[in-house]
Amino acid sequence: MTSKKAFCFVLGAMFVALGLPAQAQAQEPKRVARIGYLAAPSRTGMSHLTEAFLQGLRELGYVEGKNIAIEYRFADGKFELLQELAADLVRLKVDVIVAVVTQPSLAAKAATATIPVVMVAVSDPVGSGLVTSLARPGGNLTGTSAMTAETAGKPLGLLKETLPKISRVATLWNPANPVFQAAQLREVEATAKALSVKLQSLQARDAEEIDRAFTAIVKERTRGLQVLGDPVFTTHRKQIVELALKHRLPAVSGVKEFADAGLLMSYGASFPESSRRAATYVDKILKGAKPADIPVERPTKFEFVINLSTAKQIGVTIPQSVLYRADKVIR
Repeated sequence: MTSKKAFCFVLGAMFVALGLPAQAQAQEPKRVARIGYLAAPSRTGMSHLTEAFLQGLRELGYVEGKNIAIEYRFADGKFELLQELAADLVRLKVDVIVAVVTQPSLAAKAATATIPVVMVAVSDPVGSGLVTSLARPGGNLTGTSAMTAETAGKPLGLLKETLPKISRVATLWNPANPVFQAAQLREVEATAKALSVKLQSLQARDAEEIDRAFTAIVKERTRGLQVLGDPVFTTHRKQIVELALKHRLPAVSGVKEFADAGLLMSYGASFPESSRRAATYVDKILKGAKPADIPVERPTKFEFVINLSTAKQIGVTIPQSVLYRADKVIR
């Protein structure tokens, strides 16, 4: 027996003695899980949330392109495409679908009753019919809630406290996103009634309609604005901020990114944090947990941001009683 044959014989005997197949030294690599990622705006408009989600995955040891693959589907602001995009992810047989905010989550729920769906920053998961309850979601959906509808009236209250004499405020909302917008509108309308503020309701689905909305605000001499939370508005926040500054319009929102970009104030939960936390749900599901048994997570911290630079630019004085309550002041 040659030395080479003797070596192979001994090696084979070792595998047999250990109870291992002779091919053990060439094990197949583990299967790479596939995530479907569904969102309403463009990828550019979603970059801050997408990156937060990827950060959450990295913190848990997942690296895109190495041990996990992501199939991205963005509707570019065309909400009517969400159902088709969700169905496409189902056809690909992804392991889990991550749906960012309400309308994509509803589309995913309609597309599949078997593939797990992780919601991200949904305003009212129970009221939207996505889950049975927050504690016991049931079905194939779970994830994070931003409680946007419950706090939608807070920015208007802060605007009224800052400008006590204001009596007319415009509300910018997107009719293409009906479930999410309707929930916020109800809360804003109730707050406006309690504060004796008359609302000017303005619809906008895209950049052109946003321009028209501001034309209507100027025409009616409305002296305040609340921008409702919406993926399309977040995508076009630079345009909205520029128009508000141009017309020296005190404007507020429930989305922090607006105040960061130059709107006067914002109050609400952190959408990027909700997105980052969604990664923990993906991790649990990939490890065998059932969505029905994982409670929906509510935000624990709400952030009040004041852009003092904008206040000075548009001639608004922020009362000390309001300023002291801010979690972040941009100077």
